[in-house]
Amino acid sequence: MGEVNERNQISTLEGLFDCLPDTVFFTKDIDGDYMSVNNTLVERSGLQHKSELIGRRPSQVLGARLGASYEGQDQQVISTGQAITNKLEMHIYPNRKVGWCLTNKHALFDENDILIGIAGVSQDLRAPDTSHSEYERLVVAIDHVMENLSEAPEIDSLAKMACLSAYQVDRRIRDIFGLTTGQWILKQRLEFARQELLKTNKPIASISLDTGYADQSAFTRQFRKATGFTPSQFRRAWSL
Repeated sequence: MGEVNERNQISTLEGLFDCLPDTVFFTKDIDGDYMSVNNTLVERSGLQHKSELIGRRPSQVLGARLGASYEGQDQQVISTGQAITNKLEMHIYPNRKVGWCLTNKHALFDENDILIGIAGVSQDLRAPDTSHSEYERLVVAIDHVMENLSEAPEIDSLAKMACLSAYQVDRRIRDIFGLTTGQWILKQRLEFARQELLKTNKPIASISLDTGYADQSAFTRQFRKATGFTPSQFRRAWSL
């Protein structure tokens, strides 16, 4: 009876997430195979039906290189039981469209507290709310970051530019962009790096410096963490 109830609950969640086109939802078993998915994940995988995902892993759908990143996250949750919370990620879909999202993954336990799989959601970042009443107050700080991606501005310095406290800046950044200040700055840097990798022949070491990483290996780790690719792999796989 417990197993039936679990399936019913998952089916209900799946139906609810089918109503959210900006959110990917899935559950996976202990081996990392999809047990349930919503329509958004099906569409973004370039497939037609949920049945084409059930029983398969990300690497079998998205390719070994990209899928390996997601599977590594899954195994981290499964092996530790610890959740992944609000992880900023760049998703690349079969149609080459790029999107940014926040990913959450949690362990699933049965009625005997035995870990049986994971559940996850990835929600697209919404467009910035530039109509927000405090947006104009942050413009100086926002422009400074965008024009100086090779630097590493501290939130305290941004707060001084906006004549606000660090707490007030972070709260307003969250309201406007849906990200913490640190996440927002990271996104700007990685998005700039992505464009440079695709549209120029600049050495990766140069792009690393342009995005504020004096250590190329640190840049490579951060880029791979967010995209599933090293910069060189990304350039080879996605350059036009």
